[in-house]
Formats: sequence, C-alpha cells, structure tokens
Amino acid sequence: MEQKEQKKIKRSVILRIAILFLISILVTGTMTYFTEMSFYSDQVRSQTESHAADVANEVRSAVKEIPAYEWLIRYWYDHASELDVEYDALFEESAKTAEKTKEFLTRHPGADLKYLTAGKVRLLSEEDQKLYAEIQYSWLLTRVNEIKEAYHVSYLFTVVSEEPFEQQVFLFTAAKPGAVRGTAADEAYPVGHTVTVGESQSEGMRGAMQTSSHLASAGDYVDYYAWLHRFDGHQVLIGLTYDLSSLESNVMAETQTGTLLAVINQLALAILCMGLLIIFLVVPLKKVQNSIRKYKVTKESAPVINDLAGIKSRDEIGRLAVDVSEMVQEIDAHMEHIQTITAEKERIGTELALATRIQAAMLPNRFPAFPDRQEFDIYAVMDPAKEVGGDFYDFFLIDDDHLGLTIADVSGKGIPAALFMAISKVLVKNYAMVGHSPAETLEAVNHQITKGNREEMFVTVWLGILEISTGRFVTANAGHEYPAVCQPDGRFELFKDKHGLVIGAMDGIKYKNEELVLKPGAKVFVYTDGVPEATNAENELFGADRMLEALNGDPQAAPEALLKNVRTAVDGFVLEAEQFDDLTMLAIEYRGTEK
Repeated sequence: MEQKEQKKIKRSVILRIAILFLISILVTGTMTYFTEMSFYSDQVRSQTESHAADVANEVRSAVKEIPAYEWLIRYWYDHASELDVEYDALFEESAKTAEKTKEFLTRHPGADLKYLTAGKVRLLSEEDQKLYAEIQYSWLLTRVNEIKEAYHVSYLFTVVSEEPFEQQVFLFTAAKPGAVRGTAADEAYPVGHTVTVGESQSEGMRGAMQTSSHLASAGDYVDYYAWLHRFDGHQVLIGLTYDLSSLESNVMAETQTGTLLAVINQLALAILCMGLLIIFLVVPLKKVQNSIRKYKVTKESAPVINDLAGIKSRDEIGRLAVDVSEMVQEIDAHMEHIQTITAEKERIGTELALATRIQAAMLPNRFPAFPDRQEFDIYAVMDPAKEVGGDFYDFFLIDDDHLGLTIADVSGKGIPAALFMAISKVLVKNYAMVGHSPAETLEAVNHQITKGNREEMFVTVWLGILEISTGRFVTANAGHEYPAVCQPDGRFELFKDKHGLVIGAMDGIKYKNEELVLKPGAKVFVYTDGVPEATNAENELFGADRMLEALNGDPQAAPEALLKNVRTAVDGFVLEAEQFDDLTMLAIEYRGTEK
C-alpha cells in the first residue's frame, strides 16, 4: 500500500512539472505569436505609410509641374460636367487630345501648353480655356495612371472636400487602360463624381488637414490622404487606398509557422529538462521524503540520520538532507522540552486558579453587604481581563456613622498587578480606619508605596468617606476616573473632583478633599477605566457619554440593577471584541436615616 502511494506521489510530482512546462510553452508561444503579429502589422503599416507618402509626392510633383495648376483645379471642379475628357487613351496616343492640341496651337501659335501661367490662361477666351483645361487634364491623368502602375497602388485619386468631410468630389481617378469609367463602386470615377465617404476616409481627410497626411484603417483596406491645395474653403487632397488582405494573410502564415517551430523547439527542450530534473532533483527528493516518512512512523531519529547521510550532493538538496537530519534531532529535544513545559504549565494553571479564588476572596463579595444597615445599599463587581487583575474595590464601616468606599486601578495586569493591588488595598483600608480624611489617607499610602516601589508601578485611587447620619460625603482622587452622582429624582452626572497624581509616582504629593452632600435617594457610581475604554471591533471607545446614557436609562434603579445596566450596554457595544482591561464598578444608594 505504501509503495503504491509513493508511486502515485512520484507521478504527481512529475505530472506537475510536465504541466508547468506545458503551461510555460503555451504562454511563451502565445506571447511570441501576438508579439510577432503586432510587430509585422506595425511594419506593414509603417511601410505602407512610407510607400503612400512617396506616391503622394509623385502626384503632387506632377500637379505642381503645371504652372497654372491652381487655376486648373478650380476650373475642373467648377466645370466638371462640361469637360470632354477621353479617360482611356494615353496622352501621346489620343487622337482627340492631339486634335485639341493642334487646334489650340493654331489659335495661339508659339504657346507652350505645359508652361502657360494662370495669368495667361485667364486672358484666353472661355472656349480656349476649356480646351486648355481638357488638354492638361488628359496629360495629368496619363501621368497619374503611370504613377499608379509604377507603385502598384490599388486606388489612386484626387478629390475636393470640406468640413465635416462627409463627401468628396473626384477630380481625377487613376486606372489601367481600358478600365470601366462610371459611378458604380467597382468602377473608376469620372471627374465631378460625388460620393459619401466612410468613417475611415473621413478620419483620413481630417488627419491630413492636421498633419498634412494621415493613414486610416478600414478592415482589410487602409486609406491614405495627403493635402495638396486649398481654394474657396475647399480642400484638395490626394487619396490612396491599399488592399492589405493578401499581405496580412502572408504575415499571419509566416507568423504561425515561426510560432509553431518555436513551440516545437521549446517542447523538445522541456522534455530534456524534465529528464534531468527527474534524475537530479526528483530522485534525491524522494530519498528525503522516505526518510521523513520513516521518522513520522517510528519517531526515531537515528535511522533517518543514517539514511540521509547517503545523500552527498553539495547543492540545495544536500543542504535539505542536512537540515532534515538536524530538524529531527531538534524535534526530539523539543518534544522533551514540551513535556517539561506542559507539566510546568499545568502547575502554573493550578496556581493561577488558586490566585483567582484568593483575589476574589479579598474583595467584599457578599450582598447585601450590611444587611442590618438600612441607611444605604451597596453593590460592586470586578471582572479581570486575565485570571487575576489589578483593579480592586472595597467598602468598610470605619465606625457606626462613617462608611469608607474605595475603587482603584493598578498599572499593568496579571500576577504583578494583583500583588500590587493587595498591598494597596490593605494600606488604604488601614489608614482610613484610624480616622484619617480621604486626602490624608492617600498621602500616607503614597508615602508607603513610593518607598519600596522599585518596579515603578502605580495605582489610581478614588476614596470616599460617607457620614451616614448627615449624607456628608468627603472624597479624594489620585488620578482616577470621575465618579457619577445622581441626586434624588435627578440624572447621573460626572462629579469632576480635583485629580491628584497617581499613587506611587512621587513621594510627598498632597491631595485635596472634595465634599458633597447626598440627599436621601442619591446614588454614587464609581468605576475603573475598563468601562469608558471598552473597545469594539472598529477600535471605537465606549466612552463616558455612553456610560451616563446607560445609567440614566433607569436612574432610580437599585445599585445592583445599575451595574447590570452598564455591563449590558458595554457588552452590547464591544460584542465579540476581546476584553483588554479589568472592568470594575461600585454603586451606593444613600437612603438616609429616619427621624
């Protein structure tokens, strides 16, 4: 069974290598094909544009060789329907053109037809102007036909157009001798014929007006226009059309042949590389794999190390064999270490559970706390972020008429904070019990803690002493949160007493007593920063405003219900977010004494 599985894995590795090679060949072949197609297409376009520019220059030279060409262009355009033109005969062989030439020279002996200027032509009679225009048209058409044949152009013509270049009027169209002249799409157009052009031709004419020449594509054809002349807002342009279908077919065939040869060469190279990879890579890796499997089953490092020692390669595979050998030795050592750590962790867990119970027992946790005292009602909770925390609360009767309340928050968390909390709690209670005011108590506690505070920890403390018979409430604050106070039939508001420096930061600090009078029915709510700084998944703080909103949802509720309302609001705000800080709250309702 194991041999079959190993053979299956081996095939899988070889198959993956083959697939990778195949994908690489397909990708490179595709890239080669499209790259060559793009390159040759650009070459065809570039060569076509260069060729078209040469043809246009030849036509332009032929036209401008006639001194009166500007007059002739205007005349041909304005009198296209009146011209008697012989399209199919060469200038030198046309009997009609020879007769017209003889007639013109008879009327104007010594005139050089080819080099008459526009000024001299304008002095001629209308009949002679028409005769001159027809003779020159025949000569120029013959010249343009020769240029078309010499350059092997599909279509060569000169047109007149104007913005927005939706139509063009043909002046002359080059064609082979004997070509059909007419207005059908496959015929050579006569002078004066007007056609509506396509988008590529409009684009070509617009481009020619901007850059003097432009090449525009239209399927298998490309249209080229070059500017020649302007008169009365009309633009005269030389136009060429090339049929590139056969040329593009040849380019595609050559590209496909070249790509196929490249793919065949790559495939042969891939097969050779696969063979070498199997010999020099897959086989040694298989040895390493078998050694790992053996260790997985036996958990014995010695046989694995012996097997791997047979791989003598000095490359990455040899390094891998050495690494696996060292790894199995480290795993053996690590497993022994884990067993030791697990035992130690179990011991620490047991001690932490005991510490949690001890810390909970240090805080007053039986309610009602003073069942025989009807003048007040107290409730408090502490929920540490870890097994043990640094927050604490306390309440105690100093004498029959004075009740001490305190809440505090030690810097840090865990065991160190818990130890610091225990010391701070004892000191606060002890100094308050001997009759010190809240401020004096905090000063004494600060002095004691700073003397031996080598770890530079600190604790925020709020301490209040309530005179039960009168409701007089004296408090002092060492860097702690503001208490929230609600007088009878009122709403909870923060009592912003003066903050002193935290306990443990500096010796000799003085603290100030604050005083307020609680009327029967009044409530005081104190808390640690775990309440307003509770954070949700969006890293948003719960804040004092939400806390007051939760308290004022039912300000007349008993202390226990007040704390539950706040905790419910906090839980609804943070939802699944992790609790990062201890959360401690204490509330007291002053009921007063009956008279």
